[in-house]
Parts: sequence; structure tokens; C-alpha cells
Amino acid sequence: MAEKKNLLTDKGLKKLEDELQELRVVKRKEVAQKIKEAREQGDLSENAEYDAAKDEQKDIEARIEELEAILKNVEVIYTDEVDKEKVNVGCVVTIKDLSNDNVQIFKLVGSTETDILNNKISNESPIGAALMGSKVGEKVDVEAPAGTFQFEILEISLDEE
Repeated sequence: MAEKKNLLTDKGLKKLEDELQELRVVKRKEVAQKIKEAREQGDLSENAEYDAAKDEQKDIEARIEELEAILKNVEVIYTDEVDKEKVNVGCVVTIKDLSNDNVQIFKLVGSTETDILNNKISNESPIGAALMGSKVGEKVDVEAPAGTFQFEILEISLDEE
């Protein structure tokens, strides 16, 4: 079975590549320096700075590994090539909840970029999956753990970040 592709917008790809570069070039050197300084203090068995630096090193290496795995199997969605006529990854979608008339704006992204605090929802989430391929004016039913909701698509645009 083929591995699932990690969908990323072009901006999401750049962000992950920048983070990976920062970890490899800057953070690795910083933590190596901390470990060196802690070793110079003598007995490592009771050296909290050494233990903390080694833990930080382990976290950095784990994140580097995670980013490399994501980037190894990535499919980039270039926002300037996205069809604004229908909802797709990379689109900003304005929807209205028909049960209470609340209007919400979401950016649809791949699961790797999901950030609900910044209104970035995954194309694999219940709302994201239901919206995919829909057009302005269409009503969409969303099956969620809390029940079924109906939304109307008010606008589809491209990210202007």
C-alpha cells in the first residue's frame, strides 16, 4: 500500500523547510554548545544542565526526523494554481451555519498544517471533507461527533497571507 501523501500549501512547505533548516543549522549547534559547557562542569551524574541539554538534543533530533518524514512524502498545492470556483486545499472558505446564522472563515489545508487557533482546518476533518469540491451557494451537510450540521458556502477565495 502506498504511503499517504502529506498535502501542504506552498507557504506551509516553506514554513516546514525553514523550521528544518533552523533546527539543523542553529539549534543543533546551540545544544551542542550547552552539552559541551555542561561537561566542563565536571561530574555528569548530578549535572542538571547536562541532562536538560541532552533532553533538548533528543527533542530537536526527533523533530528533525519528523519533518524529514513529512517532507519526504509531500504533495505541494500551489495556491496560485487552485481553482477558486470550488473548495479545495489552499482556499479560504466563508461559510454560514444554517442552524444559527453564524458566519465562519476557514483556510482549508492538509492535515500537517492544521491550526484551529488560526482557522486552518484539515481537508480530512469532518467540515473540511464535506466542503471539498463544493461551490458558492451550495449547502453542505457535515456529519460530526456532535451531530449533523448544515452550512452554506458564501465565498471562496485564495489566501492573501
